[in-house]
Amino acid sequence: MVDAAADKKAQDIVLLDVRAFSSLADYFIVCSAPVERQIRAIAEGIEEALDAVQVPPYRREGTPADGWVLLDYGDVIVHILSTEQRDYYKLEQLWEQAHLVVRVQ
Repeated sequence: MVDAAADKKAQDIVLLDVRAFSSLADYFIVCSAPVERQIRAIAEGIEEALDAVQVPPYRREGTPADGWVLLDYGDVIVHILSTEQRDYYKLEQLWEQAHLVVRVQ
């Protein structure tokens, strides 16, 4: 998922291990993009990569026009945000106790 997001030029990709703090998922991926079109491309790139290995999402929330797309794959939840939404919601600060697995800038 991180590689698929990076392939679509996602910015500041963070993979957090939230197992010790969340019953929602084991990992969160947070990344951003400056424009709606790129948010769409990142989401589609991740979905295509996982479809290729027959892993469908449980749920997709939001739209690129909203500035936030959430892809729920059960154990992993991907947050793709506009730069403005990411600055506003500061998800990494909400999960600051989580273990940082990888950061791709």
